[in-house]
Amino acid sequence: MDDLGEKIKSDAAESAEAVSSMLEAVGNKVPGLIKDVMGSLYSREVGSSMGQAVGAYYKELISAGIPEAAAVAMATSYSFSLKDLNTQEFGQNRRGQGGRGFTARHGADDGEA
Repeated sequence: MDDLGEKIKSDAAESAEAVSSMLEAVGNKVPGLIKDVMGSLYSREVGSSMGQAVGAYYKELISAGIPEAAAVAMATSYSFSLKDLNTQEFGQNRRGQGGRGFTARHGADDGEA
């Protein structure tokens, strides 16, 4: 029985070391990945492209006869940033459109959060 106990302890130690190694690798990689993603979303080129797209959309709305105030509102809602993707706001918007939305509990809006 002592051999079995030692084997279990050895396996547990190996598992703990493996988990520790994986967490260390993830911890070293994640900050760089976040920086790269943020850089690609908020670069000068992306901002320029978004501005051109919104401007073109606005011009098309105006040329289609949409009133200026409505075209401005539509062009404004066409553009967005990552802060607009806040899950609480998204959940509230989805609820208003017949969606379920999100809550802090299990990601479901089941009325029990």
